[in-house]
Amino acid sequence: MSRNLELLFKPRSVAVIGASRDPNKVGHAILKNIIESGYKGRVYPVNPKADSVLGLTAYKSVLDIPDEVDLAVIVIPAQNVLDVMEECGRKGVKFAVVISAGFKEIGGEGIEREKKLVEIARKYGIRVVGPNCLGIIDMHTPINATFGPQPQRKGGIAFISQSGALLTSILDWSSKVGIGFSNIVSLGNKADLNETDFVEYLGENPETKVILLYLESISDGRRFIQVTSAVSRKKPIVLLKGGVTEAGARAALSHTGAMAGGATALKAAMKKAGVILVSSLSELFDIAIAFANQPIPQGGRVGIVTNAGGGGVVTSDLAILRGLKLASLSPSTIDVLRKSLPPMAAIYNPVDVLGDARADRYRVAIETLLRDPNVDALITILTPQAVTEPEETAKVIIEMSRLYIEKPILSVFIGGEKVEKAVKLLIDNGIPVYDMPEKAVAALSGMVMYRELREYLAKIAESIEVYDVDKSTALSIIRKALQENRRVLLESEAKDLVKSYGIPVAPTKLARNEEEAVEIANSMGYPVVLKIASPDITHKSDVGGVVMNIRSDEEVREAFRTIIINVRRYAPNASIYGVVVQKMVPKGREVIIGTTKDPVFGHIIMFGLGGVYTELFKDVSFRLAPLSLYEAKEMVMETKAYTLLKGFRGEPPADIPSVINTLIRVSKLVTDVPQIVEMDINPLFVYEEGVGALAVDVKIVVE
Repeated sequence: MSRNLELLFKPRSVAVIGASRDPNKVGHAILKNIIESGYKGRVYPVNPKADSVLGLTAYKSVLDIPDEVDLAVIVIPAQNVLDVMEECGRKGVKFAVVISAGFKEIGGEGIEREKKLVEIARKYGIRVVGPNCLGIIDMHTPINATFGPQPQRKGGIAFISQSGALLTSILDWSSKVGIGFSNIVSLGNKADLNETDFVEYLGENPETKVILLYLESISDGRRFIQVTSAVSRKKPIVLLKGGVTEAGARAALSHTGAMAGGATALKAAMKKAGVILVSSLSELFDIAIAFANQPIPQGGRVGIVTNAGGGGVVTSDLAILRGLKLASLSPSTIDVLRKSLPPMAAIYNPVDVLGDARADRYRVAIETLLRDPNVDALITILTPQAVTEPEETAKVIIEMSRLYIEKPILSVFIGGEKVEKAVKLLIDNGIPVYDMPEKAVAALSGMVMYRELREYLAKIAESIEVYDVDKSTALSIIRKALQENRRVLLESEAKDLVKSYGIPVAPTKLARNEEEAVEIANSMGYPVVLKIASPDITHKSDVGGVVMNIRSDEEVREAFRTIIINVRRYAPNASIYGVVVQKMVPKGREVIIGTTKDPVFGHIIMFGLGGVYTELFKDVSFRLAPLSLYEAKEMVMETKAYTLLKGFRGEPPADIPSVINTLIRVSKLVTDVPQIVEMDINPLFVYEEGVGALAVDVKIVVE
C-alpha cells in the first residue's frame, strides 16, 4: 500500500503546538527554524499563555486556528500529548510530528501512552512521525521542522535516521563538507510511520537521488524488502545498521540456526532488497556524495591519474581489495600519453603525471583516459607540490565531467589550506572530492556494487512454481507435536513432513518396542540403522543413541535394548518415544540444506558441505526465502561443496539438479508453513547424475 506523505514534507500550513517565547526551549527553536528555513506556507504558534511568539499571532489551542492545518509539530510534556492529539483529530490535522519524549523509550506508563497515541491517530486518520524524535526537513519546500541546525545546501541526498543525536551531528558537519540534502527524517520511536513508509515516498520523490538509512531496528522486515527492492531499481539505497554483532544470537538447536546469526540474515536480506550495506558513517556519506552528482559506472574498470606515485600505488591496492579492476589502457591511449607526457611519467594505469604537473598536463591525462573505452570511471589524485595548480586543475576536472557525462569522476585532493579553494570549487560543481584515497575507492566500489545489485534484482525477479506438495499433511504433523507439548519433531515425523513436500527421504519408521522394530526392519529389508527417538536429544550419537549396519532380527533386538540403556544412562531426563528404524542407503556425497527463521526477515535458507564437515569448515551460503531458481543455483555454486559435486579428482559428477530441486522445495515448505523455526537436512546424500538425492537425517524445530 502506497502511503502518500506529500503534505508531511510540503504542508500548506503548520501549527507548532508548544511554541515558546523562551529562546532556551525546544518549542522556540522549532518555530524559529521553520521561519528561518524560508518556509512559504502559513505558520501558527499554539501556546495558551502567549498572544504572539516570534512576531506571529499565537492561539490557545489548535482548534482556535481559523484555517485548515496540514501538519502539527507537537513539542509539549508527554502527559499532555494525548489530549492535544484528540484536538488535532477534531481539527482534521493530516500529519503530526511528535517531538515530545516520555513514551515507549521509558517503558511502563510510556508504553501505554504510546499505544493510546496510535489509537487516537488511527481513529482520526492522522499519520504520525515519532514520538521522541528530532523532526523532519525538506530542503526543496523548504521547511526545517526540527530543533537541529539548518543544513546549508539543498541537493539529492535523503537521510533517514533512528538516532536524533547522530542526526544533529551530521547536520552540523554536512555544511562543512558540502553535502546537499533533499529530505531529512528523524524516526524516533516509529509508533506509526517507519523507515519503509519514508523509503517508499522518497523512491517517488524526483528531488531525491540517493536514500541513506541509519537504523537500529527494522520494523516489518518482509515489507521493507518488498519496498526497497522496488525502489532500488530506480535509485540507490545505502544502509548503516546499528547492532549487528552476534552477541545477541540465540541458542540454536540446529547447525543452520547456530551459523545464521543476525548479521548473516541482514546480509542475505539486503542482497535480496538491492540495498548497499556499509559498516561506517564515513562510508555512508562518502558513497552518498558520489551518487548525488555522478552517473552510475558501466562497469568496475577504474583509471587513476595522480601527481604522486605513492598515491597511485595506494589507490590501486585499495581498488583491487574492494573488487574493482584497474583498467587496461588501449594501445592508442598509451601512445597519446607517451607522446604528451614527460619521459619520466608513468603511462600505464595508474598514470603518474609527476610532481611538477600543472593543470594542462592533468588535462591531457584525464581526457585521454576518459576517451578510452576500457575505462569505466576515473579517480584523480592531487597532492600540493611546488608548482601544482589546485584551482586550475579543479576547473579541468569540472570541464571534463561535463564533456564525458556517462563516466563518473571522483577526485582526491590531499592537503590543507593549499587545496581549500579548489575543494570548494569542486563541491560547488557537483564533483565528489575526498581528502583520502580510501574514501574515493569506497564510494566508487559502492557505485559499482549498486550497478551489480540492479542487474541481480532483474535476475532473481522470476518466481518458480512448485507443485505436488501436501500442505495439510505437513500442518497435521506439526499440530500433533504441539498437542503433545513438543517443539522438536521426532525424526520419523520430520522425514514425513519434508516428504510431503516432494523431498525424497531414506525410509524411516518409529518403533515403540523390540518386536515392532523387527517387523519394520523386515518390511524395509536389511541392513538398517536404529536411532533413539527423543525430542530432547539433538546429537544422538553423543549419548550412544545410534547403531549402524544391522543385518538380522537378533541384532535389531540387541540394538534396541542397547540404545535404550545408553540413553537412560547418559540422558536420564530425556523423554523416549521409542527407536526409529531407518533403511541403510548407499553413501552419496554429503551436503546440508537447512533453514532458520530470523525474527525480522523470516526464513533464511542455508546450503553447504554436510555431515561432520558442516561445523568444521562452515562452507555455507545463505539466501532469504522464497528462493528464485537463479538464487538456488547461485547458492550451490558459491561453496566448495560445488567442487565436490561437479566431480573432484576423477569422480563422476553428482546430481546437482536434484540439490537445486531440494533447495526450491525447502523454500516452498517454509514459505507455506512458517511455523517451522529451524530445520536441517544433514546429510543429504547426493548420488551420480540422474540418480537423485536422499535426505538421510532431518531435524525440525517448530514454533
